[in-house]
Amino acid sequence: MSTVNVTVFHLELKSLYSIDVESVRRNEIDAHRLSVLQKEIRPIIEREKRRPVAHYYQRAEIQEIADILGDSLALSMEAARTDAEVLVFAGGAFMAESASILSAGQTVLLPKPDAGCPLADMITPEKLLTARKNHPHAAVVTYINSSVAIKAMSDICCTSANAVKIVNSLRDAKEILMVPDGNLACYVAGLTNKKIIPWDGYCPVHHHLTAEDVSQEEGKISPGNLCGPSRMPTGSSGPGRLCRQYHRDHPVCRSGRFQGDAGGYRAWGFLSVKKTESGKTFIPISDQMICADMKKITLKDILAAITEMKTVVKVPEEVRIPAKKALGPDVAIS
Repeated sequence: MSTVNVTVFHLELKSLYSIDVESVRRNEIDAHRLSVLQKEIRPIIEREKRRPVAHYYQRAEIQEIADILGDSLALSMEAARTDAEVLVFAGGAFMAESASILSAGQTVLLPKPDAGCPLADMITPEKLLTARKNHPHAAVVTYINSSVAIKAMSDICCTSANAVKIVNSLRDAKEILMVPDGNLACYVAGLTNKKIIPWDGYCPVHHHLTAEDVSQEEGKISPGNLCGPSRMPTGSSGPGRLCRQYHRDHPVCRSGRFQGDAGGYRAWGFLSVKKTESGKTFIPISDQMICADMKKITLKDILAAITEMKTVVKVPEEVRIPAKKALGPDVAIS
């Protein structure tokens, strides 16, 4: 059984745009060829009492064997509620860290330790410490896509869905330092009277979606049926102004013919939405919107994790306690 130090999970920021899109597409479409491996995994999971959980951006064949599907924090929260002794976490490293924060009594396995997040890599404890010194009166609101070390240094955490509520709940704070997603910070700034200090960070996949990409789709569909995340650029020329904020229970997704990259606005992110909304058409804005890190985990990795008990994610108590304190209000508001 191998264990990794959670404080050094995240890799140096790297470009994700060298990914072979056709290769990812083939892997998704040809998932049925891996059914033998899926059948091999399920009995082991049941016999050894492992609980596989998967993020919505995972490969289709991974989602198909998962007991729990969810989006980032919600996935960690749901996993923590189970009585499983071992959680096999098919997601990013920061998600497994969150599961360890909330599930101190459970063993959390991350099948691919280098499944990081380039956005999370855009901030370090040293940089945040400097920023706090430069803005001594600002409360630090940290987006869930961040390392446990950053969460532990924060006042409170947020998701993209509850960011505005979180910021407005800080009644005594006049200034808010929002990290690490600058686009989310700019989105929130337009919906609050508080002074928002945005971090110079972004999700590369969302950030490089252009206004032209969105405009091309906007002209093809009915008015109001194009949804977009709050984590896209929100400048006057940015696509964020052309889109409606998406939420899984948004009426646009629950009624009518919806078009948009709904499953997190990433290509092939629609599996769970398609299952519940089979009467609707879901079209990604761009088939280039793929998070390479979230496609790293394979069925072979899952098999190795459950048979060899690797790799264990364990947040040290001196880090977990302050991180859980910052995460606690986020869980409550979620």
